[in-house]
Amino acid sequence: MNYREVSGDREFVARLGHDEDWRDEIESLADDEDVDAAWFVAMGAVKDATIWFYDQSEQEYRDVEFDEPLEVAACVGNVSWLDGERFAHTHAVLSRRSGQTLAGHLDSATVFAGELYMKTFETELERAHDEPTDLDLWL
Repeated sequence: MNYREVSGDREFVARLGHDEDWRDEIESLADDEDVDAAWFVAMGAVKDATIWFYDQSEQEYRDVEFDEPLEVAACVGNVSWLDGERFAHTHAVLSRRSGQTLAGHLDSATVFAGELYMKTFETELERAHDEPTDLDLWL
């Protein structure tokens, strides 16, 4: 295990822009406020979504697209640096009209309505390649 203590005192609440991309909105907030590391939660609804599933045996992301209205029952993630840019690593549980849920790494989604809470860390976090998983993880 690799860990470190973090602290921070900046917190934000935001309403995500209608018709904007869910993850872009989070990264835009981080850029505007010079947030180098943060943890966030969000909820709302999207018009469509692309979810990634990481195939552990193939070590590749598989994407699945949903072109339908979905509730964002839960969304959690973090902000850190990846390849020189702020990256919002975003996971979500989405719900269909029937109540069936979908979940995974939220790559993109068109916001219908979204509310976000973000807590920042003073310690900058950067992602780097992790050999065993072939993922970009925190250092």
